Amino acid sequence: MTFRNSISTRQTSPRTGDNDVSEVKAGDTTAPQGSAQIDQVTFHNSFVDELPGEIAQDNRPRQVPGYCYSRVAPTPVRDPHLLAWSDDLGRFLGIDRPSERGPAVDILAGNAVVPSMKPFAARYGGHQFGNWAGQLGDGRAISLGEVTATDGSSWEIQLKGAGPTPYSRRADGRAVLRSSLREFLCSEAMHYLGVPTTRALSLVGTGDTVVRDMFYNGDPRPEPGAIVARVAPTFIRFGNFQIMTALGETDNKGSKVSAIMSCANPCTCQSCNNRACCD
Repeated sequence: MTFRNSISTRQTSPRTGDNDVSEVKAGDTTAPQGSAQIDQVTFHNSFVDELPGEIAQDNRPRQVPGYCYSRVAPTPVRDPHLLAWSDDLGRFLGIDRPSERGPAVDILAGNAVVPSMKPFAARYGGHQFGNWAGQLGDGRAISLGEVTATDGSSWEIQLKGAGPTPYSRRADGRAVLRSSLREFLCSEAMHYLGVPTTRALSLVGTGDTVVRDMFYNGDPRPEPGAIVARVAPTFIRFGNFQIMTALGETDNKGSKVSAIMSCANPCTCQSCNNRACCD
């Protein structure tokens, strides 16, 4: 493998502050010439802009009939710090590796957003344990939006473990370090083995603990929390269509399907000026 991951073990005092997600303003940070930290990247938002969504930013679990997503902000964490970074994926996206702490890591932890982001959790349905489970959705994943890579293609960045959403049901929306580290390493390993999968840009420690029953033996214990920044051309899945059919949401269904497909494949060979992105 050619990607390089730096695991930081330096201990520093936790940062303190209020519990609201802050907005990084243009010009808040100064980066070296030619660089682009994630807090300086312009995001676009085809899923939010093209599809009907619930605008009320309310994290409480609920059914969200008739919508394709809910606008929701990540929940801030106590002490965000970078643990690992995929240099190869960062170069492809045109995003520089951030320092261990700072505005860029605040974004990767869900503690801040930039004005061009429209964070959301997607609504979808699906089966669990062989049975139709109805509404599922992004219960602990929040998409920040899409960025344009160095080859002109569009890639969605999603934070896994960024806090509760309307689709969290009875869960806390968080993730622990052991499973987040596994996802970071395995997704990048699968990519280099030639297996199409989501990529992992960063692994951030939160400074918070998350209670999990590791062995499912009735002995839940606190573990270190973490957040993975997952990257894919799109996180659209069959469930985005299934939920509309299962619940009889036929109003404007055709236009919704067309819009979803447009988000998944925003250009066609007839109109695209960069044939490589749709070949």
